[in-house]
Amino acid sequence: MSDAELSDSEIDEKYESGTNALVSPDWLHKHLDAFQSDDPDCRLVEADIKYEESYAQGHIPGAVGFRWGSHLQDSIERDILKRAEFEEIMQNAGITEDTTVVIYGDEANQWAAYTYWQFKYYGHDDVRLLDGGRPYWFDNEYPTTDEEPDFTTREYESAGPNEELRAYRDRVEEVAAIDGESSPEGRAETSDDPEIPLIDVRSEAEYRGEKIAPEGSKETARRAGHIPGATNITWKENLDDEGRFKNSDDLRSVYAERDIQGDAEIISYCRIGERSSITWFALHELLGWNVTNYDGSWTEWGTSSANPSRLMSMNRLQPIRKNNRVIPFRV
Repeated sequence: MSDAELSDSEIDEKYESGTNALVSPDWLHKHLDAFQSDDPDCRLVEADIKYEESYAQGHIPGAVGFRWGSHLQDSIERDILKRAEFEEIMQNAGITEDTTVVIYGDEANQWAAYTYWQFKYYGHDDVRLLDGGRPYWFDNEYPTTDEEPDFTTREYESAGPNEELRAYRDRVEEVAAIDGESSPEGRAETSDDPEIPLIDVRSEAEYRGEKIAPEGSKETARRAGHIPGATNITWKENLDDEGRFKNSDDLRSVYAERDIQGDAEIISYCRIGERSSITWFALHELLGWNVTNYDGSWTEWGTSSANPSRLMSMNRLQPIRKNNRVIPFRV
């Protein structure tokens, strides 16, 4: 596609940075023929957690289906794909290093954003997210099909990894308020580096330690709570009532209310890195902020007994403490 064809005026109006990370449903509808061709210039990917209930029942014409279990994570250990695994999946999907890839998925694009983040981590330059994802496309009766495409296998060599997009536990340990307190909003009052916000994008119940993970989740931690010093701004606050990303001004307002201005490094986390990818996308790709995704997230942090955690009392004023120590939550 030419630069003119790749331009999306609707998205350009929402984000003054002129981002090419997001495409509107109308833009994709207009260019669907290009994504159904065997030519590797364009590919459409649907990334789902509920593959059999989503992609297998119907999808956007030309879309290749990615399953959470086999396409989005390492099959041996709790980690993202290894470089060779990522390359093989790209090859089988008919994707080259120069392909324009548009990704969308179920559950408000959580898994699509996680897939997008992996594309960027492994150095794929031209990848975009479909605003509103699968729910918006189906709710507004855009074209769908149950026919699965069969594209020619292509060669693919990753340019990554781009480690500046990923946070590891040792970095989080440097930032967390290990010896400090949590304010009512969750921000650290004292920490090794109080200028660097940690954003916990999970539900309030998970953050407060009332539940470890969403119902039905197979991957969970051994205990509940949140990383000391983290601010709870749920991933849903990046989206409007239709499940599409808020515009630049509205996104900035969400974070400014929690005294996060985007003038320093930010680390986002959730349970396993998928919901935090939504926040990473909104802040890093749409606003241009310096954000890393801690994909180890609470499943890694909350499983290690060496890592401190915070539980919030019901009035949200202080962590639950006894004898000046945080009460651990064990299952």
